[in-house]
Amino acid sequence: MVSKDEWKKSLLDGAAGIFERGSRKPAEADEETVRSLHAKIGELAVANDFLSRKLKPWTGKRGAG
Repeated sequence: MVSKDEWKKSLLDGAAGIFERGSRKPAEADEETVRSLHAKIGELAVANDFLSRKLKPWTGKRGAG
């Protein structure tokens, strides 16, 4: 367990870095995670499109197509 003093020292040692520009490394994601997230985005986009078309009669909104 991290003590309060250790947490405070860690915060004070790294706090200045939070506000420095360009000091943050870009996040790296493995290719499998990226593929999985892209697949999930596709699934949600299809579901959203399907539901928006099915709900139009109840919302009164007319689509362009």
